[in-house]
Amino acid sequence: MMDMTITEEHRWLQRLVGEWTSEAECIMAPGQSPTTLRGREPVSALGDVWVMGKGESEMPGGGTGRTVITLGYDPAKGRFVGSFIGSMMTMIWLYEGSLDAEGRVLTLDAEGPDFGAPGRIAHYQDIVEVNSPYSRTMTSRMQDADGAWHPVMTARYRRVG
Repeated sequence: MMDMTITEEHRWLQRLVGEWTSEAECIMAPGQSPTTLRGREPVSALGDVWVMGKGESEMPGGGTGRTVITLGYDPAKGRFVGSFIGSMMTMIWLYEGSLDAEGRVLTLDAEGPDFGAPGRIAHYQDIVEVNSPYSRTMTSRMQDADGAWHPVMTARYRRVG
């Protein structure tokens, strides 16, 4: 068994635990209008150091997409860590990130395919902002080859339980 100390960062993650509904605006391709998708995400604690969300949402063109996100904090790295998988993709996204100075915004960095330039690896950020105990937002964005950031998705979550 590992010796572990619960940190403020671990306690911060516990704020995400609960039942959430979501409404997301996704940009499927540059220049297209956003698509609105609705869903739900129960987030549970795995002990005192991890949280796990299992989401379900509408998919563009119909059907239901399922996702799993894990988040924790690694004191040895001094960084938040996690992963994201979805039924609509074949890759696993690996996160590392940090909180802002006010302790409200968690920015998670990842790398993945540039959907506009096949073969290029792009930098992505999922930015989680806790607005209140009953509201949070997640904004996803991608950095292009010129260094400019482009929105991919914005999801607004409301706690229902």
